[in-house]
Amino acid sequence: MAFPLKQVYTIDDIYALPEGERAELIDGRMVLMAPPGTLHQRISHLLEWRIEDYIRRKKGDCQVFAAPFAVFLNADEKTYVEPDISVVCDRDKLDERGCNGAPDFIIEIVSAGSRRTDYGKKNSLYADSGVREYWIVDPEKQSTTVYRYEEDAAPMIFPFDQTVTAGIYGDLNITITELLS
Repeated sequence: MAFPLKQVYTIDDIYALPEGERAELIDGRMVLMAPPGTLHQRISHLLEWRIEDYIRRKKGDCQVFAAPFAVFLNADEKTYVEPDISVVCDRDKLDERGCNGAPDFIIEIVSAGSRRTDYGKKNSLYADSGVREYWIVDPEKQSTTVYRYEEDAAPMIFPFDQTVTAGIYGDLNITITELLS
């Protein structure tokens, strides 16, 4: 649900929200976030665990963060997002508030209220800000849409029963139906 555009909202407005309320800020427009459902949370947890396990086994430098995790994509005060999963490989981007700049890899899990934002506004925002790879996991469509911005702007769509390889790693393979079984 979007706040009425009576003004341009800033990150200060995000931090002024009542305890327990979450919102994102896209180009000065505040968008409230509804609590995620059980399937959404299950997929998020399993993906986070799978990616974290891969990074640890490979002794990688990247860190995995699950929502709520603050991502300040731009140097302005009008953009603030909380991706479902953020993978950050440049530790200099991290501080106690969150990630300052683009994570390397972002995963959003679509819910009824986030569909338009995840496929539209966030896709454009992530591409423009320097995110290397963006996955949109869509339980309703049982598919994962993958954008590898460094390679090509055209998305690839994978059904949940098909293996998806994380482009930023090359050998991290994930099959959503296997995770959920």
